[in-house]
Amino acid sequence: MNIPELLTELQAYGLRLDGFSDKGGRKGGAGPTDHKAVRLGDTTIMVPVHNAASLRSPYSAEEPNLLGVSKLFKNETFVGMIVFPKQPKFYSYTTSDGVPFWKIAQLHSHNVLATTVLQNCVRYGDKSTSCQFCAIGESLKQKRTISYKRPFQLAEVARAAVEFDGIEQFVLTTGTPSTPDRGAKVLCESVRAIKASVDIPIQVQCEPPADFIWFERLKEAGADALGMHLEAVEEDVRQRIMPGKAEVSVSYYMDAFKAAVAVFGRGQVSTYLLAGLGDSEEALISISRELVDIGVYPFVVPFVPVSGTPLENHPAPDHAFMQRVLSEVGSLIAEGEITSTKMKAGCAKCGACSTLKSFEKMAKTMALA
Repeated sequence: MNIPELLTELQAYGLRLDGFSDKGGRKGGAGPTDHKAVRLGDTTIMVPVHNAASLRSPYSAEEPNLLGVSKLFKNETFVGMIVFPKQPKFYSYTTSDGVPFWKIAQLHSHNVLATTVLQNCVRYGDKSTSCQFCAIGESLKQKRTISYKRPFQLAEVARAAVEFDGIEQFVLTTGTPSTPDRGAKVLCESVRAIKASVDIPIQVQCEPPADFIWFERLKEAGADALGMHLEAVEEDVRQRIMPGKAEVSVSYYMDAFKAAVAVFGRGQVSTYLLAGLGDSEEALISISRELVDIGVYPFVVPFVPVSGTPLENHPAPDHAFMQRVLSEVGSLIAEGEITSTKMKAGCAKCGACSTLKSFEKMAKTMALA
């Protein structure tokens, strides 16, 4: 089995950690979650370990040794060695007002700091508007985070993460407030404070604001890249899976993408596409082609059913489906010359929540052959 295929299967099926004394990983929260970072060769990916699907996975791992090294098995047959990154040093510190750093921001992959600045969303909790896949409120309910990460807290954590753990980029997302800026204002405040404390590339993520002037304000504040996440693209899927967010049309997103690329530059704007929610292969590939033409990186990620959400029992996408989509989109990205390596910061640059990066590299290699 080739590496991209193995990585794709791991993200589709998840990983059983039978007998682990501490599974670790991230539970609940905004965006893809219930994962644990796994390193295979020189690639680190986030693999589901806490959801129902992972309990049925053909893949399992042994308890790692003191260095984090473990054996990976498929149906009890040895596949290879994997590594679980260690807990970062910055987790053991607290902010100047006494909040544990790990409640302010979390390590993603092995070198990325990430946080949800506002842990509340105007749509969350209302069945008529909430995104059915999102668990933004779960980590707050379980007191694993706080509702609002203040600028000085983010700055303190970022500085420590860079100094103690060599963190290379910071991703700031946010729940959507009721204000027309859609969270851009609080992101501006956060970025300014972080950049004043430590020099680290930052991607900010929010819904398209009512006034596109916010793109310029985010850039001026110090943001290096921007993410605005479509998640689903076919209208029936959008209405069924995320009825509130679907009120913002795909065409409005496309207008916002064009305006954002004019500010941040080609390849510095990205969007999440959650494969497996119901969108067809053709729809995902078609929208990806449009996005690449605009200069937006289409970060195609396999949908992961998250515990505590209405979609917790929804099936994960078939690995063959993911391979076909990722192969096509990887080729589009390579041809469009907006590869993840050129991105200054963000989820697509990290690449751990999808194996798209591997297909992107494969397409580039084949083009050079």
